[in-house]
Amino acid sequence: MLLLIPGPVQTRPETRAAMAQDIAPWDRDFQAVYARIRERIVAVAGGTPGVHATLPLQGAGHFVTEAAIRTFVAPGAKVLIPMNGAYAQRMARLAREAGRVVVELPLTDTRGATAADILPALDADPSIGTVAMVFNETGSGIVNDAPGIGDSLRARGIRLILDAVSAFGVLPFPLADHPECDALVFTSGKCLEGMPGMGFAVARMDRAEACAGNAQSWSLDLSDVLANAKRAGWGSIRFTPPVQAIAAFDVALDLYEAEGGQPARHARYRANADALYDGLVALGLRPYLDKQHQGPVIVTIHQPADPRFDLMQFVDALKRRGVLISNFYNTSAPTLRIGAIGAITTDDIRRAVAAIGATLDDMLAKAA
Repeated sequence: MLLLIPGPVQTRPETRAAMAQDIAPWDRDFQAVYARIRERIVAVAGGTPGVHATLPLQGAGHFVTEAAIRTFVAPGAKVLIPMNGAYAQRMARLAREAGRVVVELPLTDTRGATAADILPALDADPSIGTVAMVFNETGSGIVNDAPGIGDSLRARGIRLILDAVSAFGVLPFPLADHPECDALVFTSGKCLEGMPGMGFAVARMDRAEACAGNAQSWSLDLSDVLANAKRAGWGSIRFTPPVQAIAAFDVALDLYEAEGGQPARHARYRANADALYDGLVALGLRPYLDKQHQGPVIVTIHQPADPRFDLMQFVDALKRRGVLISNFYNTSAPTLRIGAIGAITTDDIRRAVAAIGATLDDMLAKAA
């Protein structure tokens, strides 16, 4: 089966094989693996040892995103969120239900946000101290200009929390160049091609220590994750994690480095997305985004206008041809979400495009 969703992604056999073992999470041998992974993540993030630390948290991306908001935004404080996609909406809900004051900035979901979008909202409300934003929005496929926005925030003394769940390891945002960023968060099952189950925040240690007491949750307190590591060692784990997923992630990092790291991974995904975009256009389908706004992670297209088209029937029929895509969409218009990431190549993409075309032909012909 060819898995074309924006995560969890298709993985390599070596990564999956690492799951086939029983592991005690507090065993000293495994603690060395865990500590090594934390160091490697700081390096991938372009962070500075001794300044930045990897703060892992069990669970999905929503868990570590909420933890970052709870930790780095004080209860009752304001946080500005650019609202240009489904995952920005989810971030706003996480912040609001955590008791933070959300200032929503409505934007279109057909292009990425820039500093020019953000700064007027900050000018209008000087009490905003933090911007929280999604780097890569997998609702539509746009990429927000996190580096440019971060530079503008730094000049104004505004903090940043960056949801890089579907961007980390592919879209560059070197933390050493962005001291305004309190935390960059991501998960194991996306662009680094590990198995799902772990979230990670790469955070400034001084800020995490200064924000101790904000979280109002033991489980979601990144300051406590840091305090535990300093007390018990960087190979320590507060609560029982998905240990096999961590072991597989170590292998996934090996494969990432062997491929050539961020530049090579980005180039492969970019080629995948371009081949997917162009192939779907050649089938007569209409992309949701103009080509200049199309990111490298997911391609979203309008569903065929034919009233006989049915999303669930299409997804099931395509699956029978060996290609699995998302069976839901996050845009206001009905769309199809097709991932370009994971352990796949442009040959896989071409095979998927052919299967999509054949499935549409067969489905609409039978419906006629």
